[in-house]
Amino acid sequence: MAAEPDVKELLKNSPRNWGKWGPNDEVGSLNYLTPDVVVKAAANIKSGKVFTLQVKMANPEGDPVWPGRSGATRINVMDEGHYVAGKGPHFAGGAHYADDYMTFFLQGSTQYDALGHVWYDDQIWNGYDSKTTIGGLSKASILPIAEKGVVGRGVLLDMARFRGKECLDVAETFTHEDLLACAKKQGCDIQKRDILIVRTGWIAKFYKVTREEFYGNFVEPGLTHSDALVNWFHDMEIPNLVTDTIANEVTVDPVSGVVLPLHNALMRNLGVTLTEIAWLDDLAADCAADGQYTFMYAAAPLKVVNGTGAPVNPIVIK
Repeated sequence: MAAEPDVKELLKNSPRNWGKWGPNDEVGSLNYLTPDVVVKAAANIKSGKVFTLQVKMANPEGDPVWPGRSGATRINVMDEGHYVAGKGPHFAGGAHYADDYMTFFLQGSTQYDALGHVWYDDQIWNGYDSKTTIGGLSKASILPIAEKGVVGRGVLLDMARFRGKECLDVAETFTHEDLLACAKKQGCDIQKRDILIVRTGWIAKFYKVTREEFYGNFVEPGLTHSDALVNWFHDMEIPNLVTDTIANEVTVDPVSGVVLPLHNALMRNLGVTLTEIAWLDDLAADCAADGQYTFMYAAAPLKVVNGTGAPVNPIVIK
């Protein structure tokens, strides 16, 4: 069996947006979300229903994370127990308080990737030297994305429901043509500069099965690489891809054998921001009930200086 190609060879024909927004750009295709795009997105608010898309953090049921990472740990450092033990601080008037802290991977919850998170050939987004990642991302970190914020017209593409499943299968793939077919069946369209929100049912599965089953044969379902798909994202000027999987794409490309090629084709080369581990089941159920699959989407990850990513609790308003 032939070895998988180098990602540089695989993506030799892929388009790039490097320099499109100047030599100092660090937010990439989010530049497509101009004020007029935001105003038009507001027209998709019909009922005022609000959905939040973050999974719970430090959940006693566990946090869905990429293999090798650990879920968030929350620790109380002050509570009523300190006062019972006579060790709580005294405040005039007698007020008591609780305090805690949390340790977690910045990409250990629903989160945005920084554009400098993944690369090849010694260059990250916009051609910055990969050495700028040493000790923290001095270029294309999560901070510029967090400072800009993400607001636009979102469209839910419920691939699991489209294929008549509660959850897509291990390693199940789909293409941009499948996304278009899904939108057509839902009675909506995908417009230029839409934020694509793709439901597979995968994150919901995490809470329904054992950890051994979830991670035992860990090849997530998702989009698979092709030149046609990358060109479609480029032509449609897609700013943001949001999914209910941990890595936004099928883990191992079934044709090339390359791991996560779309992280490089879309994020590194086109500047498409990737949002992972989104909770989409409640939103999907409501869209299926009222037939409205487009809405205003808004998100702002935490402003972590030099961070490779950051947690986020996106908001959908229908």
